[in-house]
Amino acid sequence: MPNACDLKKGHVVEINNEPYVVKDITVKSPTARGAATLYKVRFSNVKTRQKYEDTFKGNDMLIDVDLLKRSVQYLYPDGNLHVFMDKEDYTQYMISTEDMEDELVWISDEMEGLLATIIDENMVCLEIPKSLVFEVTETAPGMRGASATARTKPATLSNGVEIQVPEYLEPGEMVKVNTETRKFMSKA
Repeated sequence: MPNACDLKKGHVVEINNEPYVVKDITVKSPTARGAATLYKVRFSNVKTRQKYEDTFKGNDMLIDVDLLKRSVQYLYPDGNLHVFMDKEDYTQYMISTEDMEDELVWISDEMEGLLATIIDENMVCLEIPKSLVFEVTETAPGMRGASATARTKPATLSNGVEIQVPEYLEPGEMVKVNTETRKFMSKA
């Protein structure tokens, strides 16, 4: 049974006897002494896809749901759905674009490290690696003498995401990106 302070995006909990997936968490720290930190959590019902929001104190207990985590590979889009294959038993799972819109920009063909959360034979969410390597396709030319930590400039990656990178990087270079914060981590 996790506490509200232990919840993370993609965690599945039971609320009113229904499974809900955590979509977003906002932490509100109190200004008064002795006040509890509040966690505003946005959920999505696994079965009905209805949205639900609630606010918890850090020590509020939630009920875990029985689920299965499986290593999967992305196969292809099928209209509003995306098809993934279990890497062990080759079972195919489908998930809608709305259920993985934040992760969709990071997915490429034959990508490794994808984990699917399965409940009652249905894929409910997808976990992608915390960091991925992409090519810088568009950015201003690199500056001579620019230091590694000084200033940044916008750059477009090969997947279309725009991030801030150090001034010395040029188009064609590979960079490591944090997929949660969408920030440059290092040169790859």
